[in-house]
Amino acid sequence: MRILAVDQGTTSTRGILFDQDGRSQTVFSREHRQSYPQPGWVEHDPGELLDNVRACFEAAAAAGGVTAAGIANQGESCLAWDADDGTPVGPVIVWQDSRTAGDIARLKADGAEAMTLARAGLPLDPYFSASKLGWIVRNNAHAQELAASGRLRLGTTDAFFRDRLTGRFETDVATASRTSLLNLDTCQWDDELCALFGVPIDLLPKITPTSGALGTVVSGSVGTSLTASIVDQQAALYGHRCRQPGDVKITFGTGAFALTVASAERPPSQGGLLPTIAWQKAGAPPVYALDGGVYTVSAAINWARSVGLFEDFDEIAAFSGPTAAERGLYFVPALAGLACPHWDRDALGSWLGLSLDTTRQDMVRAVLEGIAFRMAEVIDAMNALQPISAPITIDGGMSANAHFAQFLTDTLARGVRVSDEPELSALGVAMQAAEAAGTAIDRPPQGRTLTPAPQSAMLREGFASARQAVQTFGAALTAQTAAS
Repeated sequence: MRILAVDQGTTSTRGILFDQDGRSQTVFSREHRQSYPQPGWVEHDPGELLDNVRACFEAAAAAGGVTAAGIANQGESCLAWDADDGTPVGPVIVWQDSRTAGDIARLKADGAEAMTLARAGLPLDPYFSASKLGWIVRNNAHAQELAASGRLRLGTTDAFFRDRLTGRFETDVATASRTSLLNLDTCQWDDELCALFGVPIDLLPKITPTSGALGTVVSGSVGTSLTASIVDQQAALYGHRCRQPGDVKITFGTGAFALTVASAERPPSQGGLLPTIAWQKAGAPPVYALDGGVYTVSAAINWARSVGLFEDFDEIAAFSGPTAAERGLYFVPALAGLACPHWDRDALGSWLGLSLDTTRQDMVRAVLEGIAFRMAEVIDAMNALQPISAPITIDGGMSANAHFAQFLTDTLARGVRVSDEPELSALGVAMQAAEAAGTAIDRPPQGRTLTPAPQSAMLREGFASARQAVQTFGAALTAQTAAS
């Protein structure tokens, strides 16, 4: 038995084969271009992404003996394409993109957030797909022409891949729950939400479970059954073996995303957290989750490197002496605004507490600490709604940084298990694909558990003050810009 997992992420696409014991073989890996045509705009080439996904299936077919396959997708990234020939009518608008910030501000001013929280469980924010899809309908002339002739299709990237690879215009319920167009109670597209964002409901894909018989992908003369399709963070939650309410994982990638399995009923929209669908197996009810994210994590570290704060990642793996926070230096990693639980796009990344003796090493250390402080805000909000089990499991590039992992553990004041498994999104979607194909991947979790050391509550309080100052400044700057 071998299962192909295609992990189509924000920066790269990987095809990984898993056997029954969970051993993995990467058969394809390629980064794709990032486009920033205007400030706040982030785009991908849909043809490039599709070619890379196809290449994963081709590489797996060449390796032979693939039982089934699953695809993990970026989540909120979305696009439009021609229903007749599959040609995209514009770029993929990536989840990081904030071009619809003005539209979102107007909807908030009109009081529309009460509707999105009640129906989709989500606040109004450019992060989600709905405003992006509405933007395409309003601003892309070719899309308007295709819509008028009944040939336009709208969806997240997974719907595009599945349409082109299997001939079935479908998305999964977990990905759909990230659009702000899905009604969390019915698990179907919501007429009023679609009308609010200007997204014609009949142009959206059919919603399916995250696993089951989802079609066949043909590579040459080889057909591979697609038995799982799910958003990447929910795939990682499954890969972490989080199955019971209160089980939590945090993935540290471009951003950091914490998810916890929730109780059987839909979680409330409270505390700035996002109720969402974790997964739904064919013939079973949906499993709910709570999600909280920090927008810039490895993105913040890479930015710090690009401006010359350090050269080699080994330089930031260990530090000596008091922490930056203990010396009164804080960094608020709001380089793309603040996500959970604040949802403040006006906030800006900032250091507070700089002095003449501050060094580059101090500044980058404060960046690492700021990310940990922000994640602690998310976990505190999460624990207030869904009591968290211990330990929290973490993965992603920054989890390999021993200094960061221990500082995070101390800040959270709870045990943290650092996963040694490098591809948990891929493993999670492979597990779902295997189970839907009538088999299973049997591999115990790999990793080490860290124990928290005492940390003064004053450090968290200091960060909260710094974050509030950043928010106040951002709001004032936005008001000044609007008035000028």
